[in-house]
Amino acid sequence: MTQAVTTDRRKVVINPVTRVEGHGKVTLHLDDAGHIEEARFHIIEFRGFERFIQGRPYWEAPTVVQRLCGICPVSHHLCASKAMDVVAGVDEVSPTADKMRRLMHYGQTFQSHVLHFYHLASPDLLFGFDAPVEQRNVIGVIRAHPDVARKAVLMRKYGQEVIKATAGKKIHGTGSVPGGINKNLSIAERDVLLRGIDEMIAWAVEGLEICKSVVKSDMDRLLAFGSFDSNFVSIVTEDGGLDLYDGNLRARDQDGKIIFDQVPPAEYVNYIREEVRPWSYMKFPYIISMGKERGWYRVGPLARINNCDYIDTPIAEAERQAFVALGGGKPIQSTMAYHWARMIETVHSAEKIKELLNDPDLQGDELIRKGERRASGAAWIEAPRGTLIHHYEVDDKDLITMANLIVSTTHNNEAMNRAVQTVAAQYLDGHEITEGLLNHIEVGIRAYDPCLSCATHALGQMRLQVQLVDQSENVVSELVRG
Repeated sequence: MTQAVTTDRRKVVINPVTRVEGHGKVTLHLDDAGHIEEARFHIIEFRGFERFIQGRPYWEAPTVVQRLCGICPVSHHLCASKAMDVVAGVDEVSPTADKMRRLMHYGQTFQSHVLHFYHLASPDLLFGFDAPVEQRNVIGVIRAHPDVARKAVLMRKYGQEVIKATAGKKIHGTGSVPGGINKNLSIAERDVLLRGIDEMIAWAVEGLEICKSVVKSDMDRLLAFGSFDSNFVSIVTEDGGLDLYDGNLRARDQDGKIIFDQVPPAEYVNYIREEVRPWSYMKFPYIISMGKERGWYRVGPLARINNCDYIDTPIAEAERQAFVALGGGKPIQSTMAYHWARMIETVHSAEKIKELLNDPDLQGDELIRKGERRASGAAWIEAPRGTLIHHYEVDDKDLITMANLIVSTTHNNEAMNRAVQTVAAQYLDGHEITEGLLNHIEVGIRAYDPCLSCATHALGQMRLQVQLVDQSENVVSELVRG
């Protein structure tokens, strides 16, 4: 529910921002003529897991750090496990461990993308950005499109069942450990999942077609909405293929030229640096060789589809080729194209789940490997929202002394700020804030599927509000939702 509060400073607050994971605040700076000069997306919480984990045994990291989030704990669980593989001296886990982890991860990506598209984003796409707020929500989707809503619920349930079968629990599982896993997939568990996978692939394709039809029905407006040029970063295989679980880092510039490629996790500090700004708990990563002003980039589904050279599953690859053709040889830059790319990955995840379920290595009995202990370990994974980096240092007593987490939403921090500014310039410039405008700003943020809890390591309750600020730092208008 949105509540507009009028004061001498025309205060309007949004609290919390709807249909994103977490809370935030948007501040718009205006010049004397009332035009947008700057937009800031604030995350007003602090969580601090990089400090909490210090002093704990290194093998606890995969189960402790995933408490950052209840939506994407699998990503933190697996990324911490991969970093601690390095610490444990294991350069390559067994085929059973590798494929169990991959199955867990594709189950997570499948259910997370479905959650975002159907539950959070589809009300905007199906009813329009300016639709009545009473309709523009998941209940409105259930009423107007009951079959779509039913399939969305069952698709998310399927992804969570994959996670439960591989991690032990749907949320905050314990299946992955330093050096491997603690269980394989039984034949009975495999057969249950196999019975539903063809239907999941078919429904994922239906979801992709819904997304494509909405975009194509209003192509010019939607592709221009909140769009700007950027660099893109993601991990790829050695031959440039899409891989959501493992690979090396690649960056492209706005014209599609490779900035760097095949960077291993241990060398990330030589290519990416994090900037801290006084008005936000979120950091601002950038490509070192390009500097702060030009080196910011985007991650996530759009970056991955723009960055990779191919996808190794047939339906998703055909859809990738059709998607990138829209760019005429250059990366697709539209903010709203994130949804299209996300649904291509949803199809890909379902295809990979089927491929993995038919692999007998999942029933192997080599679960854990051991090696010679090392003092540090860094790893990454492509979480649903983008590249996730975990880096730890461990002392001679096996206790963690340093942890650095660069999460997906943090990588997209500058991009989300620019999306807010671009949307505000397109729709707010010279006008007073309204509920419809507020939702336009939210739509721009929502496309990135931000997980604000992960990004800011918050402590306490988060807030989100939109403010207009003049050149004298006076709040001239504010919108509150709550």
